[in-house]
Formats: sequence, structure tokens, C-alpha cells
Amino acid sequence: MPEGTVMGFDFGTVRIGVAVGETITGLAHPLTLIASEPLAQRFEKIGALLAEWQPHQIVVGLPTHLDGTEHEMTQRCRRFGNQLHGRFNLPVDWVDERLSSAEAEQRLQQAGQSARAAKANVDAVAAQILLQQWLDQQAARSEHQAGGTHA
Repeated sequence: MPEGTVMGFDFGTVRIGVAVGETITGLAHPLTLIASEPLAQRFEKIGALLAEWQPHQIVVGLPTHLDGTEHEMTQRCRRFGNQLHGRFNLPVDWVDERLSSAEAEQRLQQAGQSARAAKANVDAVAAQILLQQWLDQQAARSEHQAGGTHA
């Protein structure tokens, strides 16, 4: 796995959660939210984040029904990821994001945030969760390819 910065997106029609992570440390952190705005403004803000953080990889959460079947948002997320790839010429990988928002909300409330504050941050934390999942998968894959063993 190449070393460097990776950026994760939790796409939504109202907000897009953004997280950033490092393959060297294997850790992801919530970064920001991009609010519902005209599409051109969303991509302008994403472009500014990409210019600032210089990721070598983009990860987009792919929502599905609990049984794994696709629905309307699955296709919207695929289109969003394909647009990111086309506009910014960065590789895009997909992560199953089932239940990431629910987990994010639970984490924020456990951290003592009010329901209102948690709601405002849930998408960025959901992006962190899906990006962390991707980083963990990559680390496990690298370890497996290197012949590492699990204790």
C-alpha cells in the first residue's frame, strides 16, 4: 500500500462528511462537512481540500440495504465517486458504509455531545469510520501479502 494521505467521503444529499487519514499511522480523523450547495460549489470546496491535503487515494462510502442489495443512494454515491475520479484524477475505492452513521451518532453521544451537536458532526465522524475501516482493511491486506501471521 502506498504511504501517504487518504481522504474519505460520506456522501449525502444534504451534507458530505469528510475525513482524512494516513496510511503510515493507519489512523483516520474527522475533518469537515460540506453542506448542501449547488454541485459546482461542492466540488470547488472538495477541490480546495484535495489541494490542501494532497491525498493519493479517495475512499467513498457505499450505502446498501442491510442485506447488501443496492438502492437509490448506492447509485448516487457511485456517481459522486466517479465524478471525483473524473474531476481530480485520483483513484477512488469504495467501502461498505452500512450503519456508519448510526455508529458515529452513538460515539458522539458517548463522548458527551448533545443530540443537536452530535447531529452536526455525525457525517464527518461517519466519514472517519468508513475511512478507518478502509485503512484497517489495507493494513490487513498488506500484512497478509507480506506473510505476516495473526496472533
